[in-house]
Amino acid sequence: MFGYRSNLPKVRLTTDRLVVRLVYERDAWRLADYYAENRQFLKPWEPIRDDSHCYPSGWQARLGMIGEMHKTGSAYYFALLDPEEKEIRGVANFSNVVRGSFHACYLGYSLGEKWQGQGMMFEALTTAIRYMQRSQNIHRIMANYMPHNQRSGDLLARLGFEKEGYAKEYLLIDGVWRDHVLTALTTKEWTPGR
Repeated sequence: MFGYRSNLPKVRLTTDRLVVRLVYERDAWRLADYYAENRQFLKPWEPIRDDSHCYPSGWQARLGMIGEMHKTGSAYYFALLDPEEKEIRGVANFSNVVRGSFHACYLGYSLGEKWQGQGMMFEALTTAIRYMQRSQNIHRIMANYMPHNQRSGDLLARLGFEKEGYAKEYLLIDGVWRDHVLTALTTKEWTPGR
């Protein structure tokens, strides 16, 4: 719509190979393409997704809600894109952001099948985590992975996440309650009111 100005936060981070930015309403087709192309690959690692996850129309309503979460600071949903911002290669979501005496959130992420094994998620998360720690003043970022997902465990360890526990039947993944290893990364130099 002409003349429409959004008051949503604009966050655009760059790495050597990626643009890491908050998703917005015009990303509906890109997100639909990403999930359609990677549907079978991501299936063992995610909740059961309905067909709307693979269509732009399904993403339009979702992106409206995500935009509201961005505005309130309760979640930050990032797309990992090629430098021209034509294709989503992965996603990284910082959700359930809590302030007060906690200053914490949960991290979830996925990377498209054709981009696996190239260090792209490490590159993207290094930048996104720095943003969450410095700009959003987050003290604790929690990320959990299934014990058999060694790649995810290795990635989190490389990023500095430490194992804190083990949760039985923690999340409903691909229709089955799955155990998860619980990890967290804390900001050692955190100070209030930054």
